[in-house]
Amino acid sequence: MAIDNRQPTSICLINQKGGCGKSSTCFHLAGAFAAMGHRVLLVDADPQGSISQAFFGSDAVEQMPAWETLAALFDDRCNHIDPYSLIRQTHVDGIYVLPANQHLATYNAPCPEQGGVMQFALRDFLEPLTSFGVVLFDCPPNLYQCSWNAMIAAKFVLIPIPPEDFGTQGIRAVHQAVANARVLNPSLRRLGHLITRSDRRMLVHRAYESRLRDLYGELVLHTTIPELSAFKVALACRQPVQMHAAKSAAAERTRELVDEIVARIQNRKLQKEAA
Repeated sequence: MAIDNRQPTSICLINQKGGCGKSSTCFHLAGAFAAMGHRVLLVDADPQGSISQAFFGSDAVEQMPAWETLAALFDDRCNHIDPYSLIRQTHVDGIYVLPANQHLATYNAPCPEQGGVMQFALRDFLEPLTSFGVVLFDCPPNLYQCSWNAMIAAKFVLIPIPPEDFGTQGIRAVHQAVANARVLNPSLRRLGHLITRSDRRMLVHRAYESRLRDLYGELVLHTTIPELSAFKVALACRQPVQMHAAKSAAAERTRELVDEIVARIQNRKLQKEAA
């Protein structure tokens, strides 16, 4: 299946839980989409800057001034900066990054609904960009201003969840945040829950996966992302697994995830047209 490149497909990955696989999923998804021929923009909306560091290295990212990062979109002092100069090409063909680092933390405030025009900073930045087929937002482990901005700018939400007790906590709050964001972005839709970091050998993981599927049914993606060393090795080499080990089980599972995401997007569009 293919994505309609006449309009960018934008997906934000959110969860209140850290370590649930948002950044790594974004990183490897970008590689799979790029390998399909799509021009991909990764929006690093996390002050930790994990996606940025994955491509450019920790030292380089930490030394970036605010006006060279996503923080510039929220800073009135950066009005003279050309926003398009913020987008950086990576060493991987077809993948570009809007970077972030610690400077973004200042603007990641709670109660984002009270943020006035700041709520639309990412949306206004991305609306004129038509050269990207896919836009992926990596969000911080909270539902503050950065995650809120991503939801206002995106068309779809993907919620990574590890099959463990801490990983499944707060799902209702995430659903409520999506519902709240739809007041300002009525086109926002949930793609579903993505089970990440799964180890089918563990009874507790199988039990939590079964519970999630019982609770949320078709909202849980059929594809799961297991704990595979190829993902970590590729990340250490600053290459999405699709580029680093295209024949590995990890790359194959990522391609399966892309296929399911695209199918779900097309189904959402068909449902919207039929409504």
